[in-house]
Amino acid sequence: MKKLLLATAASALMAGAASAEDVKIGILIGFTGPIESLTGHMANAAEEAMAEVNASGKALNGMNFVSVRGDSTCGDSAAGTAAAERLVTAEGIKGMVGGDCSGVTGAILQNVARPNGIVMVSPSATSPALSTAEDDGLFFRTAPSDAREGQVMADVLVERGVKSIALTYTNNDYGKGLAEAIAESFTAVGGVVTINASHEDGKADYSAEVAALAAAGGDLLVVAGYLDQGGKGIIQASLDSGAFSTFGLPGGMVGDSLPEAIGPALNGSYGQVAQSDSEGAAKLIEMAKVNSPAWDGTSPYAMESYDAAALIMLAMQAAGSTDPKVYKDKVMEVANAPGVKIGPGDLGKAMELLAAGQDIDYEGGSAVELIGPGESAGRYREFEIKDGKYETTKFR
Repeated sequence: MKKLLLATAASALMAGAASAEDVKIGILIGFTGPIESLTGHMANAAEEAMAEVNASGKALNGMNFVSVRGDSTCGDSAAGTAAAERLVTAEGIKGMVGGDCSGVTGAILQNVARPNGIVMVSPSATSPALSTAEDDGLFFRTAPSDAREGQVMADVLVERGVKSIALTYTNNDYGKGLAEAIAESFTAVGGVVTINASHEDGKADYSAEVAALAAAGGDLLVVAGYLDQGGKGIIQASLDSGAFSTFGLPGGMVGDSLPEAIGPALNGSYGQVAQSDSEGAAKLIEMAKVNSPAWDGTSPYAMESYDAAALIMLAMQAAGSTDPKVYKDKVMEVANAPGVKIGPGDLGKAMELLAAGQDIDYEGGSAVELIGPGESAGRYREFEIKDGKYETTKFR
């Protein structure tokens, strides 16, 4: 059995964890920055998983998992790296939920996680470049790569009869990778990309960028940006000038703050975001309602955050160790078959099974299935904005 663990030797196996010791897990995401309206839900979802395990009392040696938050800023790699170093050196974390945005995540992986041997499970870093990054087996993600989202968006556009698009992306690793994936996938199915241009976050005026996009034309404008930053600015400038009235919205543009900021003019725009329609997803949404408004299970990347924290704790239990260099080899095992299927609310049961040496197949809220270099196979919710709300069209 791949998770052989003798319960009678549990105390000897749990490296670095004395009886009832606090085991710190970092949550390093952009509490400030271009997706800050999402990260409160993400952090609270991850902490929900920790609270669930703690309440069960099933962790070996009575371990108590403690959250330590850090602000990645999403956009500033130097600040994110500094925050990660604090979590590792000053706080002594044993694993990290994060980073969130792709560029910052890559910097933290290379500058902090690898040198210190820290496991990272990102709930939202989606750049295809992270699939091939050197990671010493320490990096995982519960969100799918943007290579997959590019294919999904191309399918959405074609099914809606779109023949041509103008495309703009935030000028960082996330935006570049996603824009490339969308452009390649859309042209592969016969679509035309009239322009593929970057934009910078943090500007007060996007009229020049919108003028170039409008000159190129297209059936609609696809905005591969951030809902609380430049992506929002591009949309508002497009509406103000009459350049575009309908927008294609990938995952980074999904969140309640966008329709609240733009208003009724955003109705009719559509897109997709990584999210599952599994039984586990429905259960986690109901669990979140108990804690509303602290977090919303339907908020982008909340499910993936719960699952990221769960995978870290379950891998520790399976390995009988809080040492990341040891438990990193168990992350893929607890995430995939064979084993007893585990969903939200079942974390105590999972800890008990692992302590008894049994296999589990963690599906969680986002239908976790880790493939290749430790990333999610992924499922997407297609939506259209109606009356200021993201209404689900279908799942893919």
